[in-house]
Amino acid sequence: MGGASLASQQGGKMGRPTGPYRTPAPVGTTAEPGLIPDLIARIPWPRWALITVAAAASVLIVSCLLCVLCCCCRRHRRKKPRDKVAVGLGSARSSTTTHLIRVGLKQAVDLRARSPGDTADPYACVSLSTQPGHRYETKAHRGTLNPVFDETCCFRVPPAELPQTTLQVWLLDSRCFSQHEPLGELSLPLGTIDLRHVLELWHQLGPPGTTEAEQTGELCFSLQYVPGSGRLTVVVLEARGLSPGLAEPYVKVQLTLNQRKWKRRKTSARKSTTAPYFNQAFTFLVPFSQIQSVDLVLAVWARGPRLRTEPVGKVVLGTRASGQPLQHWADMLAHARRPVTQWHRLRPPREVDQALALQPRLRLPLPGS
Repeated sequence: MGGASLASQQGGKMGRPTGPYRTPAPVGTTAEPGLIPDLIARIPWPRWALITVAAAASVLIVSCLLCVLCCCCRRHRRKKPRDKVAVGLGSARSSTTTHLIRVGLKQAVDLRARSPGDTADPYACVSLSTQPGHRYETKAHRGTLNPVFDETCCFRVPPAELPQTTLQVWLLDSRCFSQHEPLGELSLPLGTIDLRHVLELWHQLGPPGTTEAEQTGELCFSLQYVPGSGRLTVVVLEARGLSPGLAEPYVKVQLTLNQRKWKRRKTSARKSTTAPYFNQAFTFLVPFSQIQSVDLVLAVWARGPRLRTEPVGKVVLGTRASGQPLQHWADMLAHARRPVTQWHRLRPPREVDQALALQPRLRLPLPGS
């Protein structure tokens, strides 16, 4: 009896309880308890507390791993070169006489602002050296130095002119009340590129220069639309950058409906100035049901060296416009009853007329007829 009692006490001290519920170890082997169960058994905490601590530790570990991954991604992004733009190029032979060149502007990174810590409202202009009158403008992106454009434009080039053609891209900072500031430019000779395949490459932007297509001036005006009454108010404010050889400039304001001439007004002429100030307002009645079918055309006219009045440049706004004019039109509709003012570049008159493809003047039926 004494031996049995001593064996039982020693077994209790060693942590190996004996009894009918203990599984006997196979003959010829030694059964040692696991390390982790022994550690858990010695911790004087309840099971729910241990589970909570384990879950918190898991969340902490996962958070640390995510932080490390984010840091690696940021370092990878910072390695992108400054002042670069991604351009995609592709060509398709649309006929036996021309090539259809598709230019896709993807994005630009790390543009240089006017001062450290400042932002910009960048947009891009694309043209070909052999077609200075055909230019495409992207939408302006507000308050960023890393704009994502994702816009595509097309040009038709004869095969004989392709080796001498250069793709020209300008990035500018859009400003409402002052001249747009150039941010950088890119010149890419198409004769050195294999356009049989679609290419998407990063290109370094050069410093702003004077290689941009000749400008015909700029025009500043405000737009206001009241949907309830259908009143469209156009205030022609001023122009600048006109050629010194022009005399008595004035502005024609015209509305087109479904590609037909509809209504028009004009300002008074200003003498002996290349920066005329007009500040004249015109109001048109345009029902809300027709506002999406209307194009607004503003044209600067002046008497040239031949003593004949000719169009100097035009601006088109409406749903068929693109770039800055389209953004101005959208801002007018989004901010009803509030005037929206902006400067616009004047485009060549022939280019605007071809894009509009206007038909003969629309004659409305008279009341009672």
